[in-house]
Amino acid sequence: MPEGLHASSSPPPRAAVGQPLRVAMFVNEFPALSETFILNQITGLLDLGHDVTIFANNPRAEPGTHPDVMRYELYGRVRYREMPQDKLVRLAMAPRIFARHGAHRKTLLKSLDLRRYRREATSLNMLYWSDRLLTQAPFDIIHCHFGIIGRQAAFFREVGALSGKLVVTFHGVDMSACLDREPDLYRHLFAKGDLFLPISDRWRKRLLEHGADPERTTVHRMGIDPFRFPLTERGPARDGIWRVLTIGRMVEKKGIEYGLRAVATLAGRGVPVRYDIVGDGPLRPRLEALAQEAGIADRVAFHGWRVQGEVAELMRDSDVLLAPSVTDADGDQEGIPVTIMEAMATGLPVVSTRHSGIPELVDNGRTGFLASERNVEELSDSLHTLLRSPSLCREMGFEGRKKVVAEYNIETLNRQLEAKYRSLLTPV
Repeated sequence: MPEGLHASSSPPPRAAVGQPLRVAMFVNEFPALSETFILNQITGLLDLGHDVTIFANNPRAEPGTHPDVMRYELYGRVRYREMPQDKLVRLAMAPRIFARHGAHRKTLLKSLDLRRYRREATSLNMLYWSDRLLTQAPFDIIHCHFGIIGRQAAFFREVGALSGKLVVTFHGVDMSACLDREPDLYRHLFAKGDLFLPISDRWRKRLLEHGADPERTTVHRMGIDPFRFPLTERGPARDGIWRVLTIGRMVEKKGIEYGLRAVATLAGRGVPVRYDIVGDGPLRPRLEALAQEAGIADRVAFHGWRVQGEVAELMRDSDVLLAPSVTDADGDQEGIPVTIMEAMATGLPVVSTRHSGIPELVDNGRTGFLASERNVEELSDSLHTLLRSPSLCREMGFEGRKKVVAEYNIETLNRQLEAKYRSLLTPV
C-alpha cells in the first residue's frame, strides 16, 4: 500500500474507480479571499467531475469575492452551521432540533455528551452541526482543512451525524500555536482519521512527533494554476523606482512590520523604492502609523484586499515579492504561503524568511533569498542585492517559475489527491 494510505474497517466503498465521488469539504469560513488554496482544490475537484458540498461555520466578512466562487456557483454548494450567536437563543431553539430529527434522537443525545466532547457539547456546536448534517446523504470522502476542523468532523462521524472516509489537511496555526497549547489535541483524530495530509515535510515530522501514524500521514502540498500567473520578463525599473510587493492578512505572523522597516532602511540608503501592500486585518492602523513614523508614507500604498486578477497585475508591475513571515507571540506560524507560489509563477524573485515550510518552496540563493525572522538588516540587504541586479532578478524569477510548475501545479496535485481518495475507497 502506498505511503500515507490506510485501510480502515469502514463498510465497502460505494464509488467504483472512475465514478464521481461525493466529497464533503469542511472549512472554518467560506468564502475567504486569503484561502485561495482551498478554493483551488474545490474547483479542481469539480473540474474532475466530483460532487463537492462545502460545510463552513460562517462566511467571512470581506469586501470582495474571488471570481471562481461565482463562476462555479459555489454558494449553491455551501451549507452553513446556522447556530445563533446568543447562547440563550441557541439553547431555546435546541428542542426544535430534536423535533426535526425524531428518528435520530440517539445521535443528538450523543452530541450533548459533556464528558466526551466538553466545549463542543456545552456550546451546542455538536448539536447544531448534527442538525445540519443529518439531512445529508452519505459521503465517500470527508475532507477537512485545518486540524481543528478535522477533530470536530471526527466527533460528528463518531456520533453518527456524518459518514465517509476522513481526510485532514494540516496547514499552519493548527500545527503550531494549537499544538503548543495542547500537545494531545489530535489524539482522537489520529485514532479515528483515515488520511492526514500535512502541506510540508516540516509539518509531517511534527505530526509524527505528536502521535500520527506514519502509514496514514503523507505530504500533500497546496498549489496554484501557474498559467493564471504568466511569466513576466522584467528589466530595469521602468521609471527609476523599484517596486516591492507584499500580500497577506495584516496579522502578526505575516511580519509586515519588518517589511516596512526593511523598506525604510532601503530608502535611507537612497534607493528609490515603492512598497505595495495588499491585504487587510486588525494590524492595519498600526502598520499605517508605522509607515508615517518611519518617514516612508509617501512610498507605501495600502491597497486592502484585491481579487486575483488585480493581484496578478500588481505582480506583473513589481520587481520583488517580500514575504517577511514570523512566528507570532502565540506561536502561530504559516504553512507555505500560496502568494509566494503565485509570485514565483510570474517570475518574481522572493525575499522571505526561514520560517515554517517556506524553505521548501524558496531555494535560498536560487529562487530568492531567505533571512532570519525579524532581521530587518538581512531583509533590506537581500532586497538591495536584488534591486541593483536586474539580471539576478530575471535568473531567480525563471528558476522560481520552473519550481512552481514542476512541484506546485494545482491540476497535478488535484489528480494526485483524487488518487489518494480512491485508494482509501479501494477494498484491500
